[in-house]
Amino acid sequence: MAEFTLQIDGMHCGSCVKRVTQALTAVEGVVVNEVRVGAARLTSSQNPAPVDLAVAALAKVGFTAHLEA
Repeated sequence: MAEFTLQIDGMHCGSCVKRVTQALTAVEGVVVNEVRVGAARLTSSQNPAPVDLAVAALAKVGFTAHLEA
């Protein structure tokens, strides 16, 4: 299992956390471990992990995200 963290811009409240969680839960091949304001920790059994799909799902709900360095 590959674990990765996304830094997410524009989150500032519990409602944002809920929207991000829902968007990421819908991404096939991704397990949501934790979502907090500004970041999400995810796991995937796929290699490579579908980071681009997770970022695209967040863009659809109005958030920009990038892989934590």
